[in-house]
Amino acid sequence: MKVPASRWLRRVAVLAGVLLVAGVTGWGALALYFAGPGPIGERAGLAGVWGAIGLIALYSLARRRVRKRNLAVFAVAGAVLAGWWRTIEPSNVQDWRPEVAVLAHATFHGDLVTVHDVRNFDYRTDTDFTRAYYDRTFDLRRLDAVDLIACYWMGPAIAHIFLSFGFGDEHLAISIEARKERREGYSTLGGLFKQYELIYVVGDERDLIRLRTNYRKDPPEDVYLYRLRGALDGARRLFVEYLKTVNQLRERPAFYDTISANCTNTILLHARVNPGSLPFSWKILLSGYTPEYAWEGGRLDRGVPFEELKSRSRINDAARAADRSPDFSRRIRAHLETRAPR
Repeated sequence: MKVPASRWLRRVAVLAGVLLVAGVTGWGALALYFAGPGPIGERAGLAGVWGAIGLIALYSLARRRVRKRNLAVFAVAGAVLAGWWRTIEPSNVQDWRPEVAVLAHATFHGDLVTVHDVRNFDYRTDTDFTRAYYDRTFDLRRLDAVDLIACYWMGPAIAHIFLSFGFGDEHLAISIEARKERREGYSTLGGLFKQYELIYVVGDERDLIRLRTNYRKDPPEDVYLYRLRGALDGARRLFVEYLKTVNQLRERPAFYDTISANCTNTILLHARVNPGSLPFSWKILLSGYTPEYAWEGGRLDRGVPFEELKSRSRINDAARAADRSPDFSRRIRAHLETRAPR
């Protein structure tokens, strides 16, 4: 027997309603659990209450008699939840973990850029260190290299990606990270729910790279350094764009987001300051494949297969040998191709 079109439409409408209510219920429960008020027990209770409201709404979709009333209750509760969510604003005033407690900033005077509060911690372990910062003036006309650093600790698909800008023998690394409070760990799921502010950690390579090659042990990290290829004027525009955002975040904080504002896709967004930047790819979302994607797009040396380039780009051994050496940056690049980007 042929099913009337009106019945198909009702079925489609019910299915759409189920997906919508289930999605909003799941999102709301997670939002309350991660970002709700009070300690974790209270947040879990609020998430449970919202989940119960959602389940009642789902049940009501199959019960015409109570459908309108219960869906109206769900809609009102959802509006209250959305209103609360909008009240959560990022802040620069928290009890921060010491490694992210200080925000760098930059001042511009023509081609000279002074970067203030460059992080340069002296590590004994990854959690035991002496804090230190310095100011350094860079001449944009001397910027001659941009390197991509990829750090792996949980397989090939996930990596922390950051850039380092070279001025002759001097290098300034900038790592886009989640800014965690003193008692916070990192949660990938929590990063979707306004758990962390966004920070650009501006640091000496003896800090940002050596921390990962020499001191992180649980789990250890494999670190690769790749020289990016491209026009030097584009590299300078990218550096200035980074520092403008560094200054903006000092005045107007923003949230880190696991998907939309993380270490890797934010680099891609900055790269759009230059024409011909690479389009978005799943290899950006799965950040461990970002170096390979850059190679495929001609942003890394194409003179050798990518696997060979990757093999010779690993810098852990060189970094451990260099350790506290003043020429750390030169020594970790000694076995790499060091042509300026073209």
